[in-house]
Amino acid sequence: MSTQTPAASTQYLSFIIAGEEYALGILQVKEIIEYDTVTRVPGTPAWVRGVFNLRGSVVPVVDLSVKLGMPPSTLTRWSCIVVVEVKLGQERIVLGLLSDAIGQVIELEPGAVMPPPSFGTPIHVDYLLGMGRLGTEKKFVLLLDIDHVLSSQEVLTASVLRPPAPVEAAPAPKPPGSPETGTPDSSAAPA
Repeated sequence: MSTQTPAASTQYLSFIIAGEEYALGILQVKEIIEYDTVTRVPGTPAWVRGVFNLRGSVVPVVDLSVKLGMPPSTLTRWSCIVVVEVKLGQERIVLGLLSDAIGQVIELEPGAVMPPPSFGTPIHVDYLLGMGRLGTEKKFVLLLDIDHVLSSQEVLTASVLRPPAPVEAAPAPKPPGSPETGTPDSSAAPA
């Protein structure tokens, strides 16, 4: 008598972008942080919201809504950054993904993941691993393939971002005869 081992289920973190529920494999998610100070970097693509400081590291923040062809995300008190690792060749790069809200951790059996339809989804089907059927509901969650959402060149562009250096005020000119200028003061007597 042979025993068949059931295929393992996979966990995903779901989040909301432009009213749609998306999910990423939980192993790609490093952490979730509240949206706080993100510094805009001039000259970056529209889908790069800026950069933020994560324990001393500069991490770029991608507005997935813009990247997926929708209007920019509107910040609310539920906005957060999902910190993920994406592949760049053999290297793993840390990025932040701006989301409107976090959903839940969902567990999907292999049979609950359907291939994406060739039409009718709000985003390009190449960006999807599939569609996860949520329990007995008739609702689906779109499973993102984050390594395909951003091309290698886009990941490279985002990973080298640095915030602009603060502009320092120019020092005020010193009056002639002050010790810093080195110009002799006519009132000083020669030694």
